Amino acid sequence: MLRKNRLFTPGPTPLLPAAQTAMASFTAHHRTADFRALFQRVLADMKEFIGTQNNALVLACSGTGMMEASVSNLTSPGDTVLVLSAGNFGERWVGLAKAFGCRVDLLSATYGETFSLEDIRARLNPSVRAVFVQATESSTGVRHDIEGIAKIVRTQGDETLLVVDAITGLGTTHLNVDGWGVDFIIGGSQKALMVPPGVAYCAVSERAWRRMDTTTSPRFYFDLRKERKAAAKGESAYTPPTSLFAALGAALEFIRGMGNGDLAKGRDALIDNAELCAAMTRAGAEALGLKLFANSPGAALTAISSPEGIDSGKIIKEFRESFDAVVANGQGEMKGHLFRIAHIGYYDYLDTIGILGALEHVLARVTGKAVDYGSAVRAAQEVYARELSEKRQSVGA
Repeated sequence: MLRKNRLFTPGPTPLLPAAQTAMASFTAHHRTADFRALFQRVLADMKEFIGTQNNALVLACSGTGMMEASVSNLTSPGDTVLVLSAGNFGERWVGLAKAFGCRVDLLSATYGETFSLEDIRARLNPSVRAVFVQATESSTGVRHDIEGIAKIVRTQGDETLLVVDAITGLGTTHLNVDGWGVDFIIGGSQKALMVPPGVAYCAVSERAWRRMDTTTSPRFYFDLRKERKAAAKGESAYTPPTSLFAALGAALEFIRGMGNGDLAKGRDALIDNAELCAAMTRAGAEALGLKLFANSPGAALTAISSPEGIDSGKIIKEFRESFDAVVANGQGEMKGHLFRIAHIGYYDYLDTIGILGALEHVLARVTGKAVDYGSAVRAAQEVYARELSEKRQSVGA
């Protein structure tokens, strides 16, 4: 049987062919008019993709690099910060904040769960300089209530900044960045933007820029004030990944095409696509008798508990050996207990149907039990048909 390698992981995600072509053919030097034009177009489009009027910046680093930049630019040693952690990436905020000498007040939720807004409210006071949280905790598939969290943080006025890791949230979740008052939001190239790893981006509020004038944590490459000053001239402060910028330009143009020339509408269509594929995947998993891990599931990925007595590593291995399909294991304490199927970026209906069909065979092989073949696919088809019917009725109305 022909085997094609396919990624079903929450990053890196499948690459957009147009981005691959643009990346392979781009050769301009980064201090030329040609690159400046591309650089300025990408920054302008990035603002629209994020959905903000705030400054957007793009840096050559992973998403974790931009997470570090948020901590180093917005805090000083000794500052009290509130970290909302419900998984492996929430724990990363803890490590970063401590590395820069912050006093961390940690509010944890059990893996697979989200936070009580009242618990957050009880932890906030004027001494808390920043709140750090994920939009989607991709180690568990949980989506946090950023709107609700932002409302609570904004009651503190300008004293407390809200920093959101939306590396898997942007392009899979509707986020009203400016309207909710998010001060610093982070994305990564290898997620919904369908580009290889190596670039992270952010949008920064005026509150956050003012904070940078008073903070004292050390920074050099990640000094965002330098980057903002250079961006105003159509340049980056340091050598940018020129080919990845070409890929970003192609990806953002592809998303604009999804909105018939309107990038914001294209972004919303991309998010709706992820939401539909996620709903199909959840229905398919449940039809097979599997338990969903997250109590507030996001659209970037679906985390599925491994059947009782089965190490999820066996499921990961079977997907790879039988179908050359790469799905993700659990992370941290959940490794071996769940597997994660992503539906983010360049991923569609047929990908969803295919991975669910493969899941039926994988389960049969690793459990040794009979599987009702077609049940997962049927359940997904029903979700898709309902969505299509509702859209038609909406258009008719």
